[in-house]
Amino acid sequence: MSDRKPLPATMRYVAAHEPGPPDVLAIAEGPVPIPKPSEVLIKVSYAGVNRPDCAQRAGTYPPPADASPIIGLEVAGEIVQCADGVTAWQVGDEVCALTPGGGYAEYCTTPASFCLPIPKGLTSLEAASLPENFFTVWNNLFDRAHLARGETVLIHGGTSGIGVTAIQLAKQYEALVITTVGSDEKAEFCRSLGADHAINYKTQDFVAEVARITQKRGVDVVLDMVGGDYIEKNLKSLALEGRLVMIAFLHGGRVEVDWRHIMMRRLTVTGSTLRASPTERKAAIASSLRAKVWPLIEGGVVRPVIHRVLPLAEAAEAHALMESSRHIGKIMLEVRP
Repeated sequence: MSDRKPLPATMRYVAAHEPGPPDVLAIAEGPVPIPKPSEVLIKVSYAGVNRPDCAQRAGTYPPPADASPIIGLEVAGEIVQCADGVTAWQVGDEVCALTPGGGYAEYCTTPASFCLPIPKGLTSLEAASLPENFFTVWNNLFDRAHLARGETVLIHGGTSGIGVTAIQLAKQYEALVITTVGSDEKAEFCRSLGADHAINYKTQDFVAEVARITQKRGVDVVLDMVGGDYIEKNLKSLALEGRLVMIAFLHGGRVEVDWRHIMMRRLTVTGSTLRASPTERKAAIASSLRAKVWPLIEGGVVRPVIHRVLPLAEAAEAHALMESSRHIGKIMLEVRP
């Protein structure tokens, strides 16, 4: 429970003084944010590091006009203030939360409807690693792509935060899971999470491997954050009535593609950006996660995977590690002293 000490006027946070490489990040001091109606103020213990954070730092993914300019999309900590309209939470509650921004800081505001309880059996560190990836995977793999029990799914980036989340949730829905990774070590890790097949894209052609594994039928769903030349390869890998879900474009979004694949096999191409989704949509995802996924986490059948924890002051190193793609699972920042 909170000791109810008066809130400080200022806080430490990570600032990007100009767009650029990881070393533009540095600790700064600024005012503690004030929650707007229906928001809470969280005293942050840990914050997750995500690819969109790197894009925001580089200047290619600006925050919405009404969001904090501070980087950071997920946190865990203690609610220390509730604004008007908040009824589901109270001061002293320990939560993890999706945030519109502001996570790399000692204090962060977010809509109360974006908060979730710390799953039983998890630490605050582990809980902070959940929101961004679980909101994204649930929204795209299940709400948009409608992955059904017994279907086959191809998940790119199997050892990313998105990948380890998607593999585990897809297996809980009895899907056959194929994933792509960049090393044999990462392939073995994905199999340990439940992936049925892990393809090393550096030594194997994933289109050919998918055709072999599925006996040329193809997969029902592809979850892709790579884009670029993967787009047409994904279309070639889909079965009749297959669905391609795009959530990022690490290799670019402007490519020449033969769209006849869509007509010939009646494919669906969709995607979403979580940060730009309406508040009501994100609140609905939070409710779905609490009802359908939190019991899986508390039962131990779905687990967070944390690669490394760095102090808030070393956010630049965390971003450099993220962009190196050497990690397996989540990179986290420890915010509390």
